[in-house]
Amino acid sequence: MNQNSSKPVTSSPPLKGVMFNAYPDSIGNKLSDLIETLNFTEFENAFSLFYILPSFFNNDLDRGFSIIDYNINKELVSEKDIKDLKDMGIILKFDIVLNHLSVASPQFKDLVLNGAESEYENFFINWNKFWNGHGAMNEEGIIIPDKQYLDILFMRKPGLPILKILFPGGEEIPYWNTFYQKLSYEKLMEEELVVISDIHSDSYITICQIVNQCLENNGDLDQLNFEKHEDHRDKILQLVKSRPVYLGQMDLNARSPKVWQFYEETLSKLANYGCSILRLDAFAYLHKEVGLSNFFNKPGTWEYLSRIEEMAKEKGLTILPEIHAEYGSHIHEDVARAGYMIYDFFLPGLMIHTIEKKSSKALIKWINDIINKDLRTINMLGCHDGIPVLDLKGKRRNNVYLPGLLRDEEIEDIMDLILRRGGRVKNIYDADGNKISYYQVNATYFSAVGNNEEKLLLARAIQMFMPGIPQVWYLDLFAGSNDYQAVDKAGQGGHKEIN
Repeated sequence: MNQNSSKPVTSSPPLKGVMFNAYPDSIGNKLSDLIETLNFTEFENAFSLFYILPSFFNNDLDRGFSIIDYNINKELVSEKDIKDLKDMGIILKFDIVLNHLSVASPQFKDLVLNGAESEYENFFINWNKFWNGHGAMNEEGIIIPDKQYLDILFMRKPGLPILKILFPGGEEIPYWNTFYQKLSYEKLMEEELVVISDIHSDSYITICQIVNQCLENNGDLDQLNFEKHEDHRDKILQLVKSRPVYLGQMDLNARSPKVWQFYEETLSKLANYGCSILRLDAFAYLHKEVGLSNFFNKPGTWEYLSRIEEMAKEKGLTILPEIHAEYGSHIHEDVARAGYMIYDFFLPGLMIHTIEKKSSKALIKWINDIINKDLRTINMLGCHDGIPVLDLKGKRRNNVYLPGLLRDEEIEDIMDLILRRGGRVKNIYDADGNKISYYQVNATYFSAVGNNEEKLLLARAIQMFMPGIPQVWYLDLFAGSNDYQAVDKAGQGGHKEIN
């Protein structure tokens, strides 16, 4: 595929109007409640498109972006809901999360159950197999890539992007895990201690209390003090660690034919649900190759996009690649030149800068970019995620620094302002766990503009007249403020709960 071609890969269906964006249960308890709201007189003909977030499907965390399978989540969605939306004439947009699947997916469960004998052994990425010959094994049985490879890896969390999986034979195998993970263990039951023959039954309750309290508090099992049972430490810990409980989003191995068969089946399902626009979530992380960054690798990412495009074309779907990258990298222009719609992730931060600094210079520059370079965009203010700021930065490309839409100090001003107004920060890291950049600020858009209704209305009015399709986050309709209680309750990885 020639990413420099100015000819679109497919001709997109005419898209116009305003796109609504929500989870199935954002209003009320299920999708039918939300549909009822959209039928209120106040919303008549307001929205012609609807981006339904992926809790529409069976999922287990990350507010839907950790997919178990792409069957309808019957707790929130019914076949009637889909028919009702079709009868309303609303064009639907759904996600396919290309890079990963939940540990609760049938494929990953089969891997855990059957280990190396699983038909899905290569469906996910065995870290050690991937880096074999390009690094050294450490004392924990993990290959650490050579420095020239490790230094260029793009990290979304501290440390190596791996989750160690216990195979049936007792061997722990590291698998690639770019995004969320959590490893815990099942609670220890008294009757299970019978297998340790030299522990008296009178001690079972005490040992279980020590272990289970540690598990409940997310403590470090290796630091436990078993008091008078220290002699049995190794046997107790071996027993506990033999029953791991995984949470996480496991990277898919796009070199596996089974993965592409899975994509094909998924696109067919989404088309049957009435999908017209297919959002490719996390697609830029999919292609992985030794010596490249694991983020928008070229030409591999273009080749994958082309394959997905061909599948989508057969099913009447228009694809929308989702990518966060610095303006200075001009990846958004590369994607647009290849014929795809793009997300306008620059507008949210630019709008705050424009309103707060009373300067439209940067915003007008971006508008001229869209018009002069014929970029087909979907824009937004608030959304299910955060307010992107990394996207506004400059970037060195081909040894030449290309400026961003805002200077670094102007971006820092936006960050500081939103943080003072109660926002939370999400960052990116290197392999040693050191923060190398901020990624986005988590806040509702209303809170980001200081809970000022006039500023929110002004921002929305400007958005409506921007080139492209305006996408409206449901909470912004009600001027919703930051929900700190939801964030704190969700714990690690719960940043999205703020809005």
